[in-house]
Amino acid sequence: MGRKLEIEESWCKKCGICIEFCPKKVLNMNNESVYIENESECTLCGLCELRCPDYAIYIAENI
Repeated sequence: MGRKLEIEESWCKKCGICIEFCPKKVLNMNNESVYIENESECTLCGLCELRCPDYAIYIAENI
């Protein structure tokens, strides 16, 4: 079991708020949506999840 950062691309409106609040610069954006660029750097702090107005990014439990 563990936790992992997930993005629901169909919900992402590409506002970039999650990118701005990420202290480790794990996230980036392309024409489609936000994506995880440096997953190994992610500390799962949850700031991106907290700030996303569309609930498109979240920390999921891996079972």
